[in-house]
Amino acid sequence: QVQLVESGGGLVQPGGSLRLSCAATGTISSIYDMGWYRQAPGKQRELVAVLSNGGTTNYADSMKGRFAISRDNAKNTVYLQMNSLKPEDTAVYYCNADIRTGWNTRRVYWGQGTQVTVSS
Repeated sequence: QVQLVESGGGLVQPGGSLRLSCAATGTISSIYDMGWYRQAPGKQRELVAVLSNGGTTNYADSMKGRFAISRDNAKNTVYLQMNSLKPEDTAVYYCNADIRTGWNTRRVYWGQGTQVTVSS
């Protein structure tokens, strides 16, 4: 059974930084895209950043230059470095990963979410 376990959320002041981590555990054959999404209260879930296993990144416009996604393939882990945080970045952040667990089994998994609150 595959699980995505997130960590690193919390309370931070405006202008501060946080680093989120998400580790995929279980029986894994291959991991393709890994990414981060967020959902603020009363809003739809939105893309933050995605990183392919080939190194291609895609960021939401509002995060470009402030957030950086990276991954450690040996650890099946994706990271999100968030700098210059703003109150509007407050949301639950979810990681996801496109994972193959068998020769004909491949699907997208989601983490449980981690709260990020930006407030003074």
